Amino acid sequence: MRDALAALPVRDENRTGYERTKFKHWVDADKDGCTTRAEVVKAEAVTAPEQGTSCRLSGDRWYSPYDDRYFTGPSGLDIGHLVPLAEPWDLGASAWPPAEREAYANDLGDERAFIAVSAASNRSKADQDPTTWLPPATGYRCQYVTDGVADKTRWGPSTDAGEEAALSQVLSHCPNAPVTVTLAR
Repeated sequence: MRDALAALPVRDENRTGYERTKFKHWVDADKDGCTTRAEVVKAEAVTAPEQGTSCRLSGDRWYSPYDDRYFTGPSGLDIGHLVPLAEPWDLGASAWPPAEREAYANDLGDERAFIAVSAASNRSKADQDPTTWLPPATGYRCQYVTDGVADKTRWGPSTDAGEEAALSQVLSHCPNAPVTVTLAR
């Protein structure tokens, strides 16, 4: 994992022009009636929810690793991009065509791209990177950082110097396990 972090290019962030709406998200890419958000809610359930019409989900349980809490019913959950949408924008996605930003924002091709977590923890994270936010559940931090590096490797965004230092700091306390990534771009 440390080699994957070292392979990410380091560049300055530039948030000029960023708007979350420039990443069209929660689409129904496979036309099965369920948006990306619903697909993640179904995939990350501890026990499968019931699916009603228009992909309305109800029942059962979810686990929020950010804050080490269980939820009954999907209403207390947010679906977050593990790497917030502002981060790839800051580091080069501003130059991507809209279709590529949409593909990133709805990437179901790698289970690490999204995470179902408590609304409170996801909103406390907002668009922060690991220089200013890490999951409150310290036992999840290695996984969080490893998955974030994998997502950046998959899509090609770089990192900035502050984030690289923060990621390196967390990874210095984690097993240096190999990670497999299928490139998206």
